[in-house]
Amino acid sequence: MDQRLTPIKLDSYQPLREVVCESLRDAIRKGILKPGQRIMEIKLAEELGVSRTPVREAIRKLELEGYVVMMPRRGTYVADMSIRDINEIFEIRTALESLSNGLAAEHITEDELEHLQRLLVVIGGYIKEYEDGPDREAAMDKIVKTDIEFHDLLYHAARNNRLVDIISNLRDQLTRFRTLSMSYPGRLEATLDEHREIVETIANGDGRAARKAAVHHMENSEKTLLKAMDIAINQKAEAKTAKKKKARSPKVNA
Repeated sequence: MDQRLTPIKLDSYQPLREVVCESLRDAIRKGILKPGQRIMEIKLAEELGVSRTPVREAIRKLELEGYVVMMPRRGTYVADMSIRDINEIFEIRTALESLSNGLAAEHITEDELEHLQRLLVVIGGYIKEYEDGPDREAAMDKIVKTDIEFHDLLYHAARNNRLVDIISNLRDQLTRFRTLSMSYPGRLEATLDEHREIVETIANGDGRAARKAAVHHMENSEKTLLKAMDIAINQKAEAKTAKKKKARSPKVNA
């Protein structure tokens, strides 16, 4: 059964187009709007409870961010992500994360450093909750949200607004895969260790080591994501084959 979008609450302080954009972006990340799915303005407007204008404006912004593609005479579709796309994004992001970490080692404040260290403790608690608690999905949502907060703080500590905007855009293009990557066996603990390494090098004011830690983190993140995607693709193919075999099997009357 297709999932529907949740109607938007119109009490937000943000412009309506921004609220609609955020809602559609979140739907793509969560898989409610799936890769390759056609985007129908009228249908989305009805589900969100708004007019077509803010939906159209949101779609244009999402195209710039890489979430959707507009094809002449064919319509607009949720962007699919190829292995090559992922390689290219990580290639650029690794270079920028390295630059960001190096700058953060020079410019970070004591308050920001303390905040980063607190976030490491929080993430560690959520990981334990994920491993031992009854609601793994809710725990994973908390981990992903806090991980984003951790990286946002690092970006802002670099004191370069343009760098923040560019990295955030690249990061957002892969956010839909973050849960898949984080769920890979052993990745949560490894990510926490890599984050600790980043914070330690920045706390020491060692720009070179901080850049190296960023590269190490990005390389491991890419490798894990590609492994997790390979498993997911194989599982999907196996399920499709099993479904076809079941459909071809003759029914036996009792």
